[in-house]
This record gives sequence, C-alpha cells and structure tokens, in this order.
Amino acid sequence: MTIEASNEAGNRGRIRLGMVGGGQGAFIGAVHRIAARIDDQFELVAGALASDPVRAQASAKELGIADNRAYGSFEEMAKAEAARAGIEAVSIVTPNHMHSPVAKVFLEAGIHVICDKPLTTTVAEAEELVALVRKTGRVFVVTHNYTGYPMVRQARAMIANGDLGEIRLVQAEYLQDWLTERLEASDHKQAAWRTDPARSGAGGCIGDIGTHAYNLACFVTGLELDELLAQLSTFVEGRRLDDDVQILLKWKGGAKGMLWASQVAVGNENGLTLRVYGSKGGLEWAQENPNQLWFTPYGRPRQLLTRGGAGVLGEAARVTRVPSGHPEGYLEGFATIYAEAARAIRAARTGEKPDPEVIFPTVEDGLAGVKFIDAAVTSSACKGTWVRIT
Repeated sequence: MTIEASNEAGNRGRIRLGMVGGGQGAFIGAVHRIAARIDDQFELVAGALASDPVRAQASAKELGIADNRAYGSFEEMAKAEAARAGIEAVSIVTPNHMHSPVAKVFLEAGIHVICDKPLTTTVAEAEELVALVRKTGRVFVVTHNYTGYPMVRQARAMIANGDLGEIRLVQAEYLQDWLTERLEASDHKQAAWRTDPARSGAGGCIGDIGTHAYNLACFVTGLELDELLAQLSTFVEGRRLDDDVQILLKWKGGAKGMLWASQVAVGNENGLTLRVYGSKGGLEWAQENPNQLWFTPYGRPRQLLTRGGAGVLGEAARVTRVPSGHPEGYLEGFATIYAEAARAIRAARTGEKPDPEVIFPTVEDGLAGVKFIDAAVTSSACKGTWVRIT
C-alpha cells in the first residue's frame, strides 16, 4: 500500500501541529511545514516561531496562525496548548542547543515531539530525553529525513533479506562546500549558529551533516557501531568548530568502514552517498540521484534499480508517491518521516500498538547520533585514539 493510499485509509482528521522555531529568516522550518502538508496529515495551528516575541508574532501572521495561538515563548505555548487540549504534536526546528529544553517541556505537557537532528548537544541531555519519552509514552521522531527515500528503504530491505550476504564494508560520505569561506563572519544566520559552540554543540560539520551520514549507514545496514577513530579538522581560519571530518569505523560483528563529511569540499553541493559491500554483493546509493540504486551481485553484471521499477520491494513501494520516471526527492523523503509519524500518533490516540511497518528515526536513534558526535570529538581531541561507543 502506498503512502497516499494508507493515509486516505487512516485519515481521521488532520493532526493539530505546533512549531517552535522556524520563523522569518529560517530555512529548515519551511521545509518541515511543506513536508507536514504533502500528505495532508497535519495542520499547523500554533507556534512560538522566534525567540523575539515581535518577530514570533509577525512570523505567525504570515503563516495564518491565529493571534491567540502565536506565542512569545515555548514555555507559554506548551502550557496554554496543554490546557486547551490544543496541539497533538510539536515540531522543534530551533538551533541544536534548544532541542532538549523545548522537547522536555512538551513531553511533560503530554504532547508528541518531532525534532530536528541532532537530538541534543550532550549525551546526558539525550539520555534524559530517552528516559522521559519512555516515562510519558509519547511519540518522539527525529527527522533524519534521508531514511524516508524509497531507494534507501529498498537498500535496507535487500540487506535484511540477505542479498549482500555478510556485511564487510560500509562507506559513507556527505560532502558540501558552502562553508569554504568564513560566512559566519558576515550576516549569514545559518552559518552563524552552525559554527557557534554555544548553539551547535561540540561538533560543527560532524553534528550538522556527519550525523546524517552515520544515521543513514546504521539505518540501511542494521549494524551497530563498536569503535571509531576520528580526525576533526578546521580549515577556515577563525572558525571555532570543525568543517571537515574523517573517521575510521569498526562495526559490531566485524564489518569495517569509513565516514567522510566535509563542508569545505569545493565543487560538492549535497553529496551524501552510501556504499555497502558484503560477501555476496554490493549496493551504492547517492542522494543527488535518489531514485537510483546500484546493485552488484558477486560475479554478475552491475544492475540499476529504479524507484517504481522492476525488482523494487514492498517497503520501497509503500513510501513512493509518484509514477516511475518522475523525480521524487528531498521534500518527499522528509514528508515520509511526517507520514510515518502521523500513523504512530494516530495509533497513540486510541492506545493501539504502532503498525510494525511504520519506520522512523526514534529518540534512541537520536541518542546514538549524539554518542557518535561525542566519541568523534573525544577521539580527535586525543590525536586519533580509538574510542568505544558505550
């Protein structure tokens, strides 16, 4: 069953959504709003869209949010919405340092959470959120949006089916060039907070895009990382956080690999790629050509699998929206995470167990990402020491 069909079957009224952050001048907030509406499962009805109350009110007006549900602070919003049985879920699209305090307040108010990555800036905060989610029983989704692409789901299913045999090598890359110059020294909002340790956390590139590459590798292979050895570099003079990351990986079970993430790799726009090789074959996927997956069975010619084409498994078909040959990419992948969240939230409305086919990055996945950042920063600070993931 496709996402569209399953949504029609399960649509019992749109989910009332609030948003914290994502106001005027923000990038990712608009992406979340588009993703939430693609499958017509959510309606944005409330927000604390900026830390400045005046800008928050102006941002809300632009989005058609009623004046009495445009809040000057997230604390005010959580209290008021819980009292009026208002929003069912909140999207957190703030800089990283605000993820934990905002998520805690809404979880304690009984509201489901959809949170941008990384989950928090410290392992202690992430562990606290995991405990709180378990205590409250609320749905918690981390928007590692690349896990929503159909051919990523295809790769995951093929590996789970044993098509690659025993996994031996996992290579992940995420390459950009937008921070090749010191944009944070100019009036560039996105660069400013991402390179500020107070708002981004201890990692720069590692937290911003390295966690996406890591999460993708874990999601597709089903492997759990055992140890890593990292070199975090800062090439741009005056920058306070890393802008290039090179990591050796040892996975539990014996697989090895490498992860390279860079925001100063000139000529690269959004080069997220994953290569997985096993005893029976290999897979290659690139985000900039997301509807294609290369599969090479050992000793046989390389095969190109396409979204909607022959040989595509049910899990990939389920999250496909448009006919084969039509582009389906970033926004639709993001929307898949929201669609899966909607199904989990609707199950929670009635106390039902979530459908086992519903897949989204959880708060535990978020904790794994924060542990990955922490281990990489520690390894690099120790001049390349192997650090075990605990």
